[in-house]
Amino acid sequence: MGIKRGVSLYSYQQATWFGTMSWRDQLKEVATGLNGATGIEIISETTIPNYPYPSDAFIDEWNFEMARWGLTATTYDAFPDPMQFRRDHVMNEAELAERLKIDLRLAKRMGFQNIRVLGNTIKSVELALPLAEELGISISQEVHFPSGLRANGNPHTEKNIRILEYIEKTGTKYYGFQPDFGIFLKEPARITLAYHLRRAGYEDIEARTDEIIAQFHALDTDRLVVWALDKYKEIFSDYRVVEVLSPASAVPEDLRMIGPYIKCCHGKFYQMTEIPGEPGHYEERSLDYSGAIAVLKELGYEGYIDSEYEGQRSYQDQDAELLADEVEEVRRHHEMMARLIGE
Repeated sequence: MGIKRGVSLYSYQQATWFGTMSWRDQLKEVATGLNGATGIEIISETTIPNYPYPSDAFIDEWNFEMARWGLTATTYDAFPDPMQFRRDHVMNEAELAERLKIDLRLAKRMGFQNIRVLGNTIKSVELALPLAEELGISISQEVHFPSGLRANGNPHTEKNIRILEYIEKTGTKYYGFQPDFGIFLKEPARITLAYHLRRAGYEDIEARTDEIIAQFHALDTDRLVVWALDKYKEIFSDYRVVEVLSPASAVPEDLRMIGPYIKCCHGKFYQMTEIPGEPGHYEERSLDYSGAIAVLKELGYEGYIDSEYEGQRSYQDQDAELLADEVEEVRRHHEMMARLIGE
């Protein structure tokens, strides 16, 4: 069957915010505009009205629209909010597990195969696993920048390693990983650098962006971290630029460590640009997509890669006519993915 393509509706966050596309419009776009994409991923509280207790009418309409367009509910993104219901009480792990169980039951009603978690503790997931097994829904830890998979003293990475050890020790089939391709950085995303440079008051944006990227490529990994921090202090005012400038937290070969336990993949991307001399073909210059997809194919991965577009954030300091076209960006992303997958 091979690798399958899907979309996180988070990719259309700008259209959701401005009300130009409803979740129904987004399902239709995935089904009709992306040449064979069938997967749908959501962020729970963004798509689901009256979350976490939607009406039966919404559940019925959701399942009808998914069936209408022949789509598959791939991943339901759940976030732990340990102070969600009482601002004077932080949930303990048992309470967080009960909160996760609410999401599991809701995901089941909406047809999802997988729940993605990020901030949940391992213990809270362990307590919810019996219900996940009963419902037939896997729980996957997102491997998101700045975390990786090889021990390096990073507490986020150490958590991933502990999860891998837990899975291998227990043999559970319902706990796994969801790698985010943002960990496979090749160079800083140009549009994100331009955004930060504009905020810092620079005018020669393109030349300054080229200069910073050239500096990035001239340094080895060990020196890049210090350079990124120095650059941040020198010209930027937003802490996120450290993420933009830092070296990759993983390489595609690292996927082999978690291959049997990958439940879904996040196809993070920031900007699709046309490949010189290849009209209609696009690439994500800042991330190693070809390497990641090649490894997944070698591993025999047959799950989904769900597009997760985040580049629109880098235009939102500008006038409306200059905002990113999310629909077009996702379409270009799927052109690239389909080509690299070999469809």
